[in-house]
Amino acid sequence: MIACQTLGRVELSVDGGPAPPELLWRKHLALLIYLARSPRGRSREHLVGLLWPEKPEAAARHSLTEAIGVLRRHLGETAVDASASHVRVAPDAVRLDADQLETLAASGEWEAAARMIAGDFLEGFSVPGASAFDHWLETERSAIRNRSVEVLTSYADLLIRQGQASEAVSVALRALGLDANSERALRSTMKSLVLAGDPAGAVEKYERFCSHLRRELRTAPGLDTQALAERIRHERPVRPTLLPKTKTGDALLRLPLVGREAELSRLLDAADAARLGRHAAVLVIEGDSGTGKTRLSEELLARLRLDGAVVPSVRAVEADQAEEWSGVIALARSGLVHAQGVAAAQASALMTFVGLLSEWRERFPALPRDGPTLSPGRALSEVLRAATEEQPVALAVDDAQWLDHASLLSLLALLRDLASAPFLIVLATDRHPPRAELDEVRTRLGRDLHGAAVRLSPLDASALSSLARLTLPTFSSAEIERVARRVAIDSAGLPLLAVELFQAVANGLDLRDTPGAWPEQFKTLDQTLPGELPDTVVAAIRIGFRRLTPTGQRVLSHAALLGDRIAPELLSRVVGLPVDELMPVLDELEWHQWLLCEPRGYSFLARVVQQVIARDMLTPGQRRRVLQTAGRAGVQTSLPEMMQ
Repeated sequence: MIACQTLGRVELSVDGGPAPPELLWRKHLALLIYLARSPRGRSREHLVGLLWPEKPEAAARHSLTEAIGVLRRHLGETAVDASASHVRVAPDAVRLDADQLETLAASGEWEAAARMIAGDFLEGFSVPGASAFDHWLETERSAIRNRSVEVLTSYADLLIRQGQASEAVSVALRALGLDANSERALRSTMKSLVLAGDPAGAVEKYERFCSHLRRELRTAPGLDTQALAERIRHERPVRPTLLPKTKTGDALLRLPLVGREAELSRLLDAADAARLGRHAAVLVIEGDSGTGKTRLSEELLARLRLDGAVVPSVRAVEADQAEEWSGVIALARSGLVHAQGVAAAQASALMTFVGLLSEWRERFPALPRDGPTLSPGRALSEVLRAATEEQPVALAVDDAQWLDHASLLSLLALLRDLASAPFLIVLATDRHPPRAELDEVRTRLGRDLHGAAVRLSPLDASALSSLARLTLPTFSSAEIERVARRVAIDSAGLPLLAVELFQAVANGLDLRDTPGAWPEQFKTLDQTLPGELPDTVVAAIRIGFRRLTPTGQRVLSHAALLGDRIAPELLSRVVGLPVDELMPVLDELEWHQWLLCEPRGYSFLARVVQQVIARDMLTPGQRRRVLQTAGRAGVQTSLPEMMQ
């Protein structure tokens, strides 16, 4: 059998060994590949005109006969059927990678198909003087190039759905390298760059693409591509301009999503079904503190935004339970006012929020503040009804177990009011404390509610090993498995702490023996005091803290003393930094996932980490001075007395 690599530089092997020189002669090779791509065979007249047009007919026919003889010698007599009028190669005599690519693509095996693509079909190959063959070759190249771009972008999209945005970038760039005019490849590249944390790079790719189209084709990108670029431009950038360095000198980057690929794909499938079927759905992400609910929710919401959804999102804190309608009002503050179609909502619904929020007063200055209004929950329903006429909308609540009762009931009522709209509710929640309203959602899913629920468990050994390989690239396989087992004990498989431990090991932390498993049975991370954490975990948090810039350390240590949610203006007064200087520092802390941002302020990703920083990163005197400054600024702190 002859195996022929045609994707990229052409290579031939015969029965697993190198091909003889005569089979590699340009016209012999062209005839072999042409017949392999023509399963029904070709007439002798056609082949003569294709490859020997410059020769007299008798000489051309003789050259064809000689070439057929070469193929027979290496394929076998029965593999080449050459009658007086036609020539045909047996289907199993020649294996082309282009045919394998088509088979894999047809069955949706994108990863395996992508591995086969090394370049254009017969890259750099031509037959001088055979213009008909070269014309066929260009047609084949174009068709296979289009298929290759489809394969690569489909694989990139699959990686994006699995949370592997960094890997998707390189795959999407390969597609764009094959076809510089492909908008599908550009969109995959832009999405993967944004999700990998480089929105500026995505915009730069788009602008270069626009320049290329103007210069080469006198045209502009399509509306879908332009809309994606606008969405990226309007996204709030988080990645700080200057990142601190690791011990090895490399800038610290956020790790890809690990161990949650199946959950992310399931949530995205449910979201796609709601968008395409134009029906409301609820997505529930459950897990103990530290299991990665927030990160998984962020990955999901980022993809929904890139796909054109409006995504107002908030994070609830314990104090919100006592403030009626606090959740609904927070969602109304979270960018909903700028959604397309909102202006078409009932005037009474608009006036409800105009009377409550300055953002809405600025958007609708002509509306009276004292006109007829609705309850905040009803007003939200009417506003969303108008917004979903223009685009999908997803309301997201992190730590939904702390939502006030009225807001939680209102959100569930939206699933009924907007049952036929492209509308999602995304709830990230802990089972502690229990909420009857959320229990009801779980029981109704799959019956009278569309959507999906995922329950996050601690990371397994395979996921921890993957994290170890990402953070410790110089470690051997044996060292990776050893440190992964150790981290599994000290972190209890919680992604939050596992990442800190691995990064601390990369920066020199020596994992010493610590007795016993952690946390104690029946205790969650939020119920665990810093003093109960293994010493290695506390040391890892300290090392992570020291990786921050000096100003970042100062701001984070002050924030740790100031309660569950901190407004930038109040933090500015306590730290003594102007707000415009404080915001880049907050971006740094958000990028490294110490803090989370929502319209009402910043909060710590995990309360136990906040407690470690408050206890260990400030002296008693520093804590006292910060708290005194906070008191003068009117900030209410919720720090345990033992740390004050």
